[in-house]
This record gives sequence, C-alpha cells and structure tokens, in this order.
Amino acid sequence: MRVLTAGIFGLTLALTATAGAMAQTPAAPAAAAPAGKPSVETTTIGDLIANPASKAVLAKDIPELLAYDGLDQIKGMTLRAVEPYSEGKIDDAKLTAIQKDFDALPAQ
Repeated sequence: MRVLTAGIFGLTLALTATAGAMAQTPAAPAAAAPAGKPSVETTTIGDLIANPASKAVLAKDIPELLAYDGLDQIKGMTLRAVEPYSEGKIDDAKLTAIQKDFDALPAQ
C-alpha cells in the first residue's frame, strides 16, 4: 500500500511539475508585418488603417469598411479573410482592384 501511495504521489508531483513548466513557457512572438507594399492577402486591416496611404485606398475603394461598427473586431484579419463574411461587398474583383491600388502606392 505504501508503494502504491508513493507511486501516486510521485506521479502527481511529476504531472504538476510538467504543467507548471508548460504554463511558464513563453508564447511565440507575433509574426512581424511583411515589409514592402500593403497586401489584401497578408496585411491586416489594422495595419492598412494605420498606414495613411493604404487607408486612403480603403476610403476610396471600400469606404463602408472604415465606417463598419465592428471594425475593432476585424483589425487582426486580412481583407481576403474578411471576404466570406462581407455579404458580397468584398469579392475577388474588388480585392484585385484594391491590390492594384496598393501596388501603385509609392514605396515607403
């Protein structure tokens, strides 16, 4: 009985130590925004809005996005990721036009 109790106690300690070590493992750093031109595929909406040039493109091409009540909830998404939820307001043709305008922006 003592051996069984000692074994269970040892297992509990090992699991507790493992859980503690896992909880203290630092999270991986967030991916940095890609350098270069803004992209409908890879640049987050928050980053697009933070950049005056790309924000001007959004204001021209999809002004309803900047007025959207839930903008704070989608700032971490890309325009491509938002497309399925846009009820047809953002489609492949619109994304192509926006990307063309992004590509026309001067290098920063």
